[in-house]
Amino acid sequence: MPKSKPTWNEKLRCSKAPEVKRLDKSFAGMPEGSLMLIASPEMIDAYVQGIARGHTVTVKAMREELADRHKAEHTCPVTTGIFLRIVAEAAWERYLAGESLEKLTPFWRVIESDSPLAAKLACGTDFIAKQRAKEKA
Repeated sequence: MPKSKPTWNEKLRCSKAPEVKRLDKSFAGMPEGSLMLIASPEMIDAYVQGIARGHTVTVKAMREELADRHKAEHTCPVTTGIFLRIVAEAAWERYLAGESLEKLTPFWRVIESDSPLAAKLACGTDFIAKQRAKEKA
C-alpha cells in the first residue's frame, strides 16, 4: 500500500535542525564565501508567531533578522520561501480543523496578499488581505 502524503503540520514538525553554511559559490545574489543560514520550518514558525498583532514584516526583513540572530550574513531565500509556505499551509490546516484565528501562526503578517507565494496558498489571497485589513483597524 502506498505511503500517504504527509500533512502540512507533519512537514512543519518533521525538520532538520537549522544550520549555517559557508557558500562555496555565489548563490541567489549572495557571494561565495559568505555565511548563509538554512532555517527550518519550526524556526520560521516561531519567528512569525513573535510578530505582534497590527504589525507586518517583509520576507526580506525576516531573513535579515534571522541571519543576524544566527551570526550569518544571509538566510537562504529558497528554503525560507518553502518553509514559509509550510508554516502558512499548516496554520490553514489547523484553522480548517477548528482552531481559532487567535491561536494560529499569523502568516498574513509576513506574506503579502499580492505575492506569488500567496497565490499558491490554499487560503487564497483574499484571506490574507482581509486579515491584514482587520489588524490595521
